[in-house]
Amino acid sequence: MAEFISSREAIDLIQDHHTLAVGGFVGFSIPEDLMSTLENKYIEEKSPKNISLFYCAGIGDKNGRGMDHFAHDGLLKKVYGGHVGLAPKLGELIAENKFPAYMVPQGVTIHLLKAIASGKPGVITHVGLKTFADPRVDGCKANAMAENEDVVRLMSIDDKDYLFYKGFPIDVCFIKATTADDQGNLSLEKEAVRADQLSMATATKNSGGIVIAQVERLCKYGSLKASDVAVHKHLVDYVVVGDPKHNVQSFATDQYIPEWSGEVRGLPSKNSPSKFDIKRVIGKRGAFELKKNGLVNLGIGVPEYVAMSADEEGISNQITLTIESGVMGGVPASGLGIGATFNPDAIHIQDQIFDLYDGGGIDVAYLGAAEIDKAGNVNVSKFGGKVVGPGGFVNISQNAKKIVFCGTFTAGGLRVDIDNGEIKIANEGRSMKFREEVEQISFSAEYAKDLGKEILYLTERAVFRLGDSGIELIEIAPGVDMQKDILDQMEFIPKISDDLKIMDKRIFFDEKMNIEIK
Repeated sequence: MAEFISSREAIDLIQDHHTLAVGGFVGFSIPEDLMSTLENKYIEEKSPKNISLFYCAGIGDKNGRGMDHFAHDGLLKKVYGGHVGLAPKLGELIAENKFPAYMVPQGVTIHLLKAIASGKPGVITHVGLKTFADPRVDGCKANAMAENEDVVRLMSIDDKDYLFYKGFPIDVCFIKATTADDQGNLSLEKEAVRADQLSMATATKNSGGIVIAQVERLCKYGSLKASDVAVHKHLVDYVVVGDPKHNVQSFATDQYIPEWSGEVRGLPSKNSPSKFDIKRVIGKRGAFELKKNGLVNLGIGVPEYVAMSADEEGISNQITLTIESGVMGGVPASGLGIGATFNPDAIHIQDQIFDLYDGGGIDVAYLGAAEIDKAGNVNVSKFGGKVVGPGGFVNISQNAKKIVFCGTFTAGGLRVDIDNGEIKIANEGRSMKFREEVEQISFSAEYAKDLGKEILYLTERAVFRLGDSGIELIEIAPGVDMQKDILDQMEFIPKISDDLKIMDKRIFFDEKMNIEIK
């Protein structure tokens, strides 16, 4: 039976040099009250210190919540996680080499919890081969301080390469649930994602560690249906009823949205943006790559416009959208709402969704791309020494049957006019995205070519594909100047297809295209 204590009493259980695991996804299922209380104690007492921090998905809002609570000199000894872009203060400490940091593919981190729980030495997987995670490249090391420890190594099984990510014991974990009964059983009825609560509790418990759950409310034993109990009381040591201001469903809004948790089903809503711009253009072109009855993963940002275009075309019901948080179906939320969907069909546990992804279950993935090089490699995880981390990008881009990288051709001040079915570059972006070489390999073109995958690079003015010798220009937008608007805005000259086409003119008008997907 769990013991019910205050948030401060829970933090007093953490000792110097403990390994602390924190659950959640972006702004969902976040034990924010426990994290903020730990920060306050450290500010007041400089204790606990030298903590090794582990987490799976990125957690934060870029404004102090989430992982930025740990951004204090002396508090951390090491960071091991999937993404740090939502915690800029913590990212700064990593860049300043205050402690070793390791950015690991999100699907690996969640599977590592399962390995720790089951007493296995770690995770053996193909995920990360030939990317920054590969020890022949960076070995997940995010800064110079990380050079003294190897967290992943190359191994061979039946003459095939694999990566082994080693496990470690967890001393304490923070997880969040909605309700706890008076013996400590936990339910998640108001949570929009099922995240890693069960995996993290099991890994910590079987490490001999302490499981601390933050909840919103209490109920009597027997009030929860067995089918609603996500974490059994045997796995929970302490329960904290968090401050209401730290018990929000999401960092995206203080309001509870029952259509995200599946408590109710709302009326279908059209996700059409108000203005016709180049993001809409990219989304409309991306819709041509959809597959009927396909499982589709959408990254954050420009890829979201593919879903909007599917809505406009009336073909949304012919595909299933999925997010690495574990949600299937519905209309994905955007911004800090990423991870939730409006009217989901199912909300799976995060480790189960990565089983599906890693085995090749995604038919088409639409992902962002910050840098693309002449070989076709893509970087989304580190720029100018600034550490971001991959999140689920490596698992998705390495294993989806087809990948469409989406984004504007250049960045920083880009302005494009769309007039009468043509585009004109009114103001070119300050930064080139097509580089001679990417700063970090988040997606390996070599690995994709070895497996014969179909890879497209889609922008508002040009479409490329991955060929035998690198990227190849296959389409250009009507109205663009090949030399001035495309080749002069790249650090290399791509191969130009002998069958170079003009992009479908329907893409450049603010009206329905009447496309059919097969």
